[in-house]
Amino acid sequence: MRSLFTRYPNKTRRMLEIIIPGLSWLLITMPLWLSFGHPALVAYIIITFDVYWFYKSFTLAIYAIRSYITLTAHIKVDWRSQAAKEPGFKEVYHAIIIPEHNEPFHVLKRTLENFTKQDFPLSRLIVVLATEDKDPNARETGSLLKQEFGSKFGRFLVTRHVLHFGEVAGKSSNMAWAAGKLYKALKIWNIPMSATTVTSCDADALLHPKYFSALTCSYLTDPDRAYHFYQGAILFYSNIWRIPLPTRFLNTLNSIWNLALLSQSRRLINFSTYSASFNSVMRAGSWSVDVIPEDYHLFFKTYFAFGAKVRVVPIFLPVLVDAAESHGFFRTMVNQYEQSKRWAWGVSDIPYVIQGVIDHTEISLVDRLRRLAMILEHHIFWPANWFILTIGSAVPPLINPAFGRTVLGHNLSRLSSGILTLSTIFLIVIFVIDWRIKPPKPKEMASWKLPFLYLQWFTLPIISFFLSALPGLDAHTRLMLGKRLEYRVTEKV
Repeated sequence: MRSLFTRYPNKTRRMLEIIIPGLSWLLITMPLWLSFGHPALVAYIIITFDVYWFYKSFTLAIYAIRSYITLTAHIKVDWRSQAAKEPGFKEVYHAIIIPEHNEPFHVLKRTLENFTKQDFPLSRLIVVLATEDKDPNARETGSLLKQEFGSKFGRFLVTRHVLHFGEVAGKSSNMAWAAGKLYKALKIWNIPMSATTVTSCDADALLHPKYFSALTCSYLTDPDRAYHFYQGAILFYSNIWRIPLPTRFLNTLNSIWNLALLSQSRRLINFSTYSASFNSVMRAGSWSVDVIPEDYHLFFKTYFAFGAKVRVVPIFLPVLVDAAESHGFFRTMVNQYEQSKRWAWGVSDIPYVIQGVIDHTEISLVDRLRRLAMILEHHIFWPANWFILTIGSAVPPLINPAFGRTVLGHNLSRLSSGILTLSTIFLIVIFVIDWRIKPPKPKEMASWKLPFLYLQWFTLPIISFFLSALPGLDAHTRLMLGKRLEYRVTEKV
């Protein structure tokens, strides 16, 4: 297998780009073509999947509760004082790279103002505003923000990424460019990379005021800090009360899912806004310039460079970001669809991961297969979940009427819906946690709208189809057909 990747790298990669999304299509269509000859087998597969979904719902609720309890406790901790007790505290610097392209000025200003509220010494924060050369406002934006905030931090660097041949426009190539400029700047400033972390920060991310103090404490007390990423709780709550009900519901689920992941260290992979040792990131080869899903790619790139020690350490503090939004209901729906499709494009990274799993035999086989299985489960089931769970049980009796007259066929839909109904009980946990950690309802929001906040949960099948399953299937099909996805910056309002 390894020889195939070596001799035919492009052909093997293209083959995997067809096979992996094809598995999603295989799962989706399985009840249709398999029900003709083996309807009972289809029924057992569907029931098994329903039980699997019940298990996932149960564990999500448990981990969400655990993460919520831990987060509320960690918010109260004086991380600055604890970090200050650790040897090396005064030598630690935190570099923050903010990649931006056509971001509204007020959004960037809000993010930088949020950094000034950190309780960590601002003199040891290095802000890198990573602009794109093709942004006509980049020079003016960078100049104005540096003028206003340059004196408030230890260092303030503005970079302008010029897209080169072979690069893919997007966050990853911009991060790579900015990291290269930061690498040179640290040498000039005589700041040791070994004592510097780097944070990839989305332009709209609002980190908790104790984030860098907590990061410092975790970093200094971590014997394997050279191999670890650090991840806060990404919550799409900054504009949660402004967006329409369908996207509010979806982003609520995404937020609680992200929160629950913090308690699942073996499944946690850095995403959106995260931190790591800058020295280790550069030793691993920095961000890649030819990919779109930069977070997962960087994780596995580092994993293949350093081995099984690479993992993500949770920081139980909230990081508030904007949910997809635009002007008007329809444009917001489109914006959310495009964002979900871009996230689902992470399936394009799987061929890279498979090749790495085959090549890096120095890493434990069990660990390699576990990591691969985790990313396969996430992406293959992404577009398939909805179809199997909602309409899967109705297909075998419809395709094969004779099977519908059997005991199994007659009771399949009833049994499947019963399991899924039990799964929805755990939505209560999600609702309660969401209600407790979400920003308070604006005073100007009419009280008569409150009942609709509860009714939104009944729209789950419709919303999850149009804003999750369909964009996921779109991304998978594009990859299978060889149609590359162009990076599209999520619009900010």
